[in-house]
Amino acid sequence: QVQLVESGGGLVQPGGSLRLSCAASGSIVSMNVMAWYRQAPGKERELVAISVSGAFTRYADFVKGRFTISRDNVKNMVYLQMNTLKPEDTAVYYCNAVDGAARVYWGQGTQVTVSS
Repeated sequence: QVQLVESGGGLVQPGGSLRLSCAASGSIVSMNVMAWYRQAPGKERELVAISVSGAFTRYADFVKGRFTISRDNVKNMVYLQMNTLKPEDTAVYYCNAVDGAARVYWGQGTQVTVSS
């Protein structure tokens, strides 16, 4: 059982940047997928960025060119660098992992608010 803990959220002005961190309680080397999702009030949870086996990454169209997912298999950390933030990026951001047995893990979420 792996626990995921997000941090780094907060209030930022439009155009600003934040880096979210996700700390895993165990090794992420065996995780086939590490990803970030978000959920805005009244909306469904949606995929933001995904790293598959550390081999390739994919991004939702609405964050392409602005967000970057990265993983550190030594520190068991996953990051989401968010640049040029917009008010519509306001949401709770969740770290997600899927292991080789297709077990899914979620963090508790971290709030990101983009507002002037």
